[in-house]
Order: sequence, then C-alpha cells, then structure tokens
Amino acid sequence: MPETSRTVRDLIHQHFDTLTKSERKLANQLLENYPAFGLASITTVAKNAEVSTPTVARMVHKLGFKGFPQFHTALRDELKATYSGPIEKHENWASEVPESHMLNRFAERTMQNLTQTLSCINLKDFDQAVKLLADHDRHLYLVGGRITRALADYTFTHMQAIRPKVTHMTASSATWPHYVLDMKPNDILVIFDIRRYETNLLHLAQLAAERNIQIVLITDQWSSPVSKVADISFNGWVEIPSAWDSNIATMMILEAIIACVQDQTWPETRDRFKRLDDLFDMTKLFKKFN
Repeated sequence: MPETSRTVRDLIHQHFDTLTKSERKLANQLLENYPAFGLASITTVAKNAEVSTPTVARMVHKLGFKGFPQFHTALRDELKATYSGPIEKHENWASEVPESHMLNRFAERTMQNLTQTLSCINLKDFDQAVKLLADHDRHLYLVGGRITRALADYTFTHMQAIRPKVTHMTASSATWPHYVLDMKPNDILVIFDIRRYETNLLHLAQLAAERNIQIVLITDQWSSPVSKVADISFNGWVEIPSAWDSNIATMMILEAIIACVQDQTWPETRDRFKRLDDLFDMTKLFKKFN
C-alpha cells in the first residue's frame, strides 16, 4: 500500500514518466475527472478510458497498489475525506487513542504535512506564480471562503505593501460579479479553497477563466474543484489530530510566495515600504523608540 499521506493524484504525477502510452491515456482520463472516473468497476474504468482491463491493472500496480480493489478503496477514502466535517475529523483522530501528548502528536503531524507539501510543489509553477504576482501591470485580486478568507486577508495585508493594484474581494459572493466586471484579461485571481469546498468559489473561478484571468489556487491535498480551471495550483497537506484542518503548510506556501515576490521587486518595494513608513509616522499609529 502506498504512503497513506499521498493521494492517488500525487502518485499518478510521481509515476507518470514510467507509464506506457495506454496507461498515460488512462491516467489523463482519471486526472480530468478525479476521483469519480476511478470509482467504477475495473471493466467500466477500462471501457470509459478506451483501454484494456490489463492496462488498468498494470497502471494500478505501478502506482504501488496490490490490485484494483485497494486502488478503488483509496479513491473512496479520499472522496470521503473531502466531505468530512469537524465531528467526523475529531472522531477519526480520537479512535486511534494515541499514547503521546497531544502537543507532540500535533507537532509531529505538522512536520509531516510540511514535508509532504514541499515534496509535491512544482518549482516551475512556483516561479511562474511569483512572476505573475510580481507583475505590477496586472491587477491582483484575492478571495477566500468561510475559513480561508483569513488567508486572503493576510495575503492582502502583505501584497498591498509590496505592490499597487491589489484588491481583497469581500466575503459576500453576491458582490463578486462587481469585481469580475472590472477584471481585465491576464489580471490575477488568487483563490483559497480547502475542504469543505465552496461552490461559489468554483463559480467565481469559472467566470474569471472565461475572461482569461490568470487563476492561482491554494488548496489542500485533495484539490478543490477550482483546480480544473486554475492555471496554477498548490496543494498543502492539512490533516492534524483535531476536528479542524491545519493551515500551517498552506501558510508556508503563501509566505514563501510573498517573500519571493518582495525579493523580485525589491527596488520598487523598498521605496514603497519607505513611503508607507512615512505615512505611519504621520498618523502616529506605531510607537517609536528613540
């Protein structure tokens, strides 16, 4: 059985270069409609992908599964996980009855999440996202959901200091068409969406994609449905021994992007910081120590 912390999607990406032409055809079909495409019987999956049943069996084996039933179970468990609420998450962790202190277990799982997240980041995608967000000619829009709007707000606070043309979209989806109205082709929309995935964020992404807006998605290991229309997606591992998911790995991705954007635009950003500090001094908002 493959590592339980790795999704089937990750395993496909990891082993894609080792797959035959027919197996890649199957893998692409699965990724296109993930994970639903793989939840049927092995014969149905083969028929829908227009490959042979042995091809399905061989690909599943290359991904590290003993057979199709184990592969099928992994997909079902992933699907179930994406719909888990706080009560289900807490019961799953509580059932393990661990012996160590909660703080140690929390720290251990957090480190695992960070390691897993780092191992799955595509550096070319990361550099491209930084390049997009550092382009001052593009307007940058930020939006999150019920929980992730805090991440959007955090990003806004930093990006507004680093560069001009930054908009933090309100939490009310009823106002989003007003923002879309002003979006121009090649502007950037950064969306934060972790389970439970929010339908309104998907609708917003679809509207933006139709207008050639560059979409950067920051999501969890199971991937928000927004990933189907996003230009760049980053997956942060979020499970911890809690009824809630963790945003530590997500924040690691986010803060790394912010730091790189700041570095890439440093001459302009330094001047902007200086002017901002002068304004703060005028307002006497912060105490100064002589």
